[in-house]
Amino acid sequence: MIEVKNISKSFGDTQILFNVDATFTEGQVNLIIGASGSGKSVLTKCIVGLHEVDEGGAVLYDGRDFTAMDRKERIEIRKEIGMLFQGSALFDSLTVEENVIFPLKMFTDMSVEEMRERANFCLNRVDIINKNELLPAECSGGMQKRIAIARAIAMNPKYLFCDEPNSGLDPKTSILIDNLIKEITYEYNMTTVVITHDMNSVMEIGDHVIFINQGRKWWEGDNKGIIRTDNNEVVEFVYASSFMKNLREKLISG
Repeated sequence: MIEVKNISKSFGDTQILFNVDATFTEGQVNLIIGASGSGKSVLTKCIVGLHEVDEGGAVLYDGRDFTAMDRKERIEIRKEIGMLFQGSALFDSLTVEENVIFPLKMFTDMSVEEMRERANFCLNRVDIINKNELLPAECSGGMQKRIAIARAIAMNPKYLFCDEPNSGLDPKTSILIDNLIKEITYEYNMTTVVITHDMNSVMEIGDHVIFINQGRKWWEGDNKGIIRTDNNEVVEFVYASSFMKNLREKLISG
């Protein structure tokens, strides 16, 4: 579980986040949604320590106050965090296997044989088989995302952060990635936090959804509650397309 308490963040005279409180529960896919520039990426960077929070705020990982820790103590928490970046962020010069092994070489004392065994286990889990020697450029966009997920879970993390995991993918592949994130979250009982604009992701895997608006937590609920909410800002964001508006009307009337 991750607890965010009274998080504010300013850059110079510009305040981006205003007293955000949130709880992200283990074994659930927790989504952070909101318009571009709303503050959701800054919030996530505060949670993982890429930005320091303003005085008075705190981030707790299973009760451990991350914001109060020194650099060495934070490293131990970061070993428990898996990251899936928007552009996959694979190393172009490394093979598929070497990309997955990378965090193991950085943070563990595993032997070469143990690292390869773990890498193969993670690759098999995301249905990447016999592709170990390929370079990222030889893989499709969807395949690169799955490789990045394999790398993110290589350290058997307790917490998984995904930044726009479906960015640049076709609808069919996006659904596969969503399902994979959901499956591994439940399977490993991870606390998963996903930043997304994809409303299909919200509807399919949104166990817990937080809507950020102008730096504030504006709405909180699940993917069923977001359909019926009368919160104007949420409705405008979620049902911006005519298709989604029609869907909402059908669901409410039905």
